[in-house]
Amino acid sequence: MITQQQVAEAVCNIYKQAAIVLPEDIVKALNQAYENEKSEIARLNIKSILKNLELAQENNVPMCQDTGLPIIFVKLGNVEVENLEQGIIDGVKLATENVPLRTNVVDPLTRQNTGNNIGKGIPQINVELTNEPILELTVFPKGFGSENNNKLAMLLPGEGIDGIKKFFKKTIISAGGKPCPPTVIGVGIGGSSDMVMKLAKKALLRPIDEKNPDQRLADLEDELLSIANDTGIGPMGLGGNTTVLGVNVELADTHTAGFPVGICVQCWAARHATCILTDE
Repeated sequence: MITQQQVAEAVCNIYKQAAIVLPEDIVKALNQAYENEKSEIARLNIKSILKNLELAQENNVPMCQDTGLPIIFVKLGNVEVENLEQGIIDGVKLATENVPLRTNVVDPLTRQNTGNNIGKGIPQINVELTNEPILELTVFPKGFGSENNNKLAMLLPGEGIDGIKKFFKKTIISAGGKPCPPTVIGVGIGGSSDMVMKLAKKALLRPIDEKNPDQRLADLEDELLSIANDTGIGPMGLGGNTTVLGVNVELADTHTAGFPVGICVQCWAARHATCILTDE
């Protein structure tokens, strides 16, 4: 059996990793952007980001003061787990104390801070079932400088791919420098209104150098990336060739009368970390 304590310790460990160490695909994209940028201001901004990442690891501190809202993705397979939910909650509490994390969770109406990143419905836990004999935990701390720029559109079926592109461009321009570009963008297509936003967020867990295996979506990822970078918004909104580092698209089937599209914006600090537990 996987114990509650094992879950808590695992969540705490990967939360720390996510807060301090940026995934390799994002670091690689930032370095490539630094080499490719023609604007000196853009290069200076990217250089500052890379230096920030270096200092975070050297000093074992979070890379950004906004350590995010605790979002956990779970793949639950054929394993026995003791009190999974409480284990995750305990892990977030441990991480808040030990990393440490900024306490970000508040009552939405009174704005009273809970003090430990735990609250009603938080951490947000998303469970996916699998037949594998594993418990996979992914911590996805989501800062709200980027989250506040997410968009949902219930497009008409006749709007098609062109409708997606128009909505995407409008979203990128509206966000401007607010989400601390260069950003990473997750796009969800299909499902229902709530499902498509979760698809968009889940898309951000895929490395940006791994294209969607569906060629239609891989081509769309390339097109949307070009649309974003042609805006010239650039790093921190101060101009340049690199507004977005990567675009990941995920799709689900939908109702015959619907065409939901969700866009999830992630700042350059595209943080997430994963571990796998077994009961062997």
